[in-house]
Amino acid sequence: MNYQLEVEEKNAYLAASEYMDWNHPLIQKKAEELFGDEMNEVEKIKAAFTFVRDGIPHTGDIGGHDIAHNAVEALEQGHAVCYVKSMLLAALLRSQGIAAGLCYQRLARANDHIIHALNAVYLTDLQKWVRVDARGNLPGKEAEFYIDAPDKEQLVFHVRAEMDEVDYPTIYAEPPRVTTIVLEENTDCAEVLKCKLPERL
Repeated sequence: MNYQLEVEEKNAYLAASEYMDWNHPLIQKKAEELFGDEMNEVEKIKAAFTFVRDGIPHTGDIGGHDIAHNAVEALEQGHAVCYVKSMLLAALLRSQGIAAGLCYQRLARANDHIIHALNAVYLTDLQKWVRVDARGNLPGKEAEFYIDAPDKEQLVFHVRAEMDEVDYPTIYAEPPRVTTIVLEENTDCAEVLKCKLPERL
């Protein structure tokens, strides 16, 4: 896939922001727990990916109702939807000087389509961006990041063009407004997941 950077300046994918405030004490504390000085870039990506995938459940998978809005709240609440899990993964990686952005897919459900969030990370040694999906595994759908083959893409969802699904090629430095406003304007995450997710970027 030919990716397009939303912002050409690489520093945009290292920045702390409202949604990915890696300077926050909670993010810094978790980074200290996850990363050691002896770890290389790929090992840090693996550690962060595994933690967000497995250690922060998807709110829908646990039947939760509270809504996390940013990376810090994902840690505070201990769960989040994919939009916010991708923010958390980006924040943790950016705290280590690893460029990380946000990517999106348009996926089909029974009667509609929804936007799904994942990440892209920059592998310095390979000088390329690769996508990773820390949404949380589903039966028969397992995402992974391989230390020995870091450019091997294994996502939760594979786009089906015949169902009008889309792999959006843009790597965003900040989440598109359509993915944040739906969280800000609602209070019940179960209702959002059921019928209020955006259908397209």
